[in-house]
Amino acid sequence: MTTDTVTARLSAHAVHPLRTLDPAAPTDDLDWLDEAIGDARVVAIGETAHYNRETFRLRDRLLRHLAERHGFGAYAMETGFVEARLVDAWVRGTGTDTDAGQVAAQGLTSLMGLWTEMRDHLAGMRRLNATAARPVSFHGIDLPGSNASLLPGLDAVTAYLADADPDFTVDPALRQTAAAFAATSAFSAQPALTVYLGLTAEAKDTLTAGLADLAARMAGRRLEYRRRTGDEAYRQALRALHLTAALDTTIRAMVRGDQQAVLYDRDAALADTLQWILDREERVVLAAHNGHIQRWPTAFPGVPGATPMGMHLADSLGSDYLAIGMTSGQGQMLNVGADFVTGTLFAPMDPPRPGSLDALLHASHAGPFATDLRRLDDTDTAAVRAATSHRAGNGSFYADIDPLQAFDLLIHLPQLTPATPDPAALAHAPDDVQRPFTQCASTM
Repeated sequence: MTTDTVTARLSAHAVHPLRTLDPAAPTDDLDWLDEAIGDARVVAIGETAHYNRETFRLRDRLLRHLAERHGFGAYAMETGFVEARLVDAWVRGTGTDTDAGQVAAQGLTSLMGLWTEMRDHLAGMRRLNATAARPVSFHGIDLPGSNASLLPGLDAVTAYLADADPDFTVDPALRQTAAAFAATSAFSAQPALTVYLGLTAEAKDTLTAGLADLAARMAGRRLEYRRRTGDEAYRQALRALHLTAALDTTIRAMVRGDQQAVLYDRDAALADTLQWILDREERVVLAAHNGHIQRWPTAFPGVPGATPMGMHLADSLGSDYLAIGMTSGQGQMLNVGADFVTGTLFAPMDPPRPGSLDALLHASHAGPFATDLRRLDDTDTAAVRAATSHRAGNGSFYADIDPLQAFDLLIHLPQLTPATPDPAALAHAPDDVQRPFTQCASTM
């Protein structure tokens, strides 16, 4: 009998059911993860789309298990590197528990901190660290300013240089130009990009050259700077500068219509930041979209495939990199339509497309479960190999993929629901965020 693309399913022994997604529940149903990770230094946990309740809770649960059972000492997330310093300080015990909303709103970018499930995740890390012999650190790996503003990175570098090189003044024109097109969130990114398009070529080039000059100054004076401020402060500032320059590069590529370059440049920067973390931490849990963690070219509608972070990490780490992809069934996920900016943050998902990886897993078990792609029998391997596409970023777009090359394990979530907006975080969000979130709350 040939494999039927509609009814194909994995065998029962390939399915490792997840009893619950509750982060506080015992984790004795995660023995499959204990067997899978081996000596891996990086365990990457993907997601089909951002801001789903189930994904936040699952990552919370997996992090606690990996920290408590296997000594993972760092959590790295697809959020701004510069801003995440605030989160790291808080989960290590700085401030009070009531600061959670402000920390999540201001320390996480791209709307990541505006959900109660994410705040609960951070609070869980803070509780874990309160009694842990070795606290778990928190790191952002992404470009600053929600990929839409150079100001957080530029301001961090300027503040550092005020201590490291007090006789040097950063040209104020750099910040003035960056401030002219600085978006405060994803909701104001398009108007900000329009302003950037209106800048003269000379202004754009002067900004790019100014960032390069700062990088050259920091490289040439690194011994003096490290003596004055300490090595870690220097390296933090230098990484912030590199990521700010990378954002400038991606914006330049975006305005000339080179979306493929945007994917290449951003993911190379993500990988470099993860490597920066590995210089400090022995084992890292990495949370990012499937498209970033997979060992297979990332593609979006109308954009050819580009090399994602996961391919860079697999190249440098080999078997020390473990990629756990996520598939999904039905429910609601992030809306990528034009009405997103008016408050329609989520959209209904169609059932998985027949023949896709999501359809195969959705037919295999009724509840959440994991499967280890490296330990399948021949029949299950053939079924996975025949599923040559997966849902990528919204309910209708499916990208070509070789699952056996892209991921080591998969977790299937049969039902996705929107995460819950967090009033405590939204109180600290800018106006352009509060308006659409208010509209979103009225429709949920």
